[in-house]
Amino acid sequence: MEWFSPNDWSALTLTLKVSFYATFLAFVLGVACAWLLARFNFFGKNIVDAILTLPMVLPPTVLGYYLLVLFGRKGTFGPWLESTFGLQLVFTWQGAVVAAAVVAFPLVFKSARAAFEDVEKNLEYAARTLGSRGVGVFFRVSLPLAVRGITAGTLLAFARAMGEFGATLMLAGNLPGRTQTLSMAVYDAVQAGDDMRANALVLLISVVCVTILAASGYWLAPKR
Repeated sequence: MEWFSPNDWSALTLTLKVSFYATFLAFVLGVACAWLLARFNFFGKNIVDAILTLPMVLPPTVLGYYLLVLFGRKGTFGPWLESTFGLQLVFTWQGAVVAAAVVAFPLVFKSARAAFEDVEKNLEYAARTLGSRGVGVFFRVSLPLAVRGITAGTLLAFARAMGEFGATLMLAGNLPGRTQTLSMAVYDAVQAGDDMRANALVLLISVVCVTILAASGYWLAPKR
């Protein structure tokens, strides 16, 4: 008896693709938001921070419901996305990317913000006195000095995206070969009583996630 079916290999491929795109989105948005909150003070800053961190503590199914309200075919932005870009997020792998990105975003955001806050502002001021401005200071000073914390958060976000279940199920569904990721394949195997398949899938995703967490720990460890 084979441990992995063709649908399982499809789920693995889809999981890696979804995790990659979701992590990229979480990285870009998370780093941008983290830098803004780390470097600027404004009214309601703590509220904005709480909202951006909310996906970390809300139940995934609640996040999935919010995403349906926003991006469903009768949601706030769903009809606009479909008419303008021809993009549907419900029951598509793109919807799985959005769901995983939302769940993974706080991991990048919190790690990046802490990393930017640890960067000495005097170094940024010195760069400005030497002629650097705005984007130049960010890419030449702030980002290189914060890269270890950002990398650790990004690796954690990738691992979280790989294990995402609830929000993805609500928005993208569980369609084998189309939107079924590894975590959903595990769920199906358990429901079907296929212990061998479930154990193999659990071992596979556990090895990948442990490897990512170990790499994240390496990046966070103080250099001697």
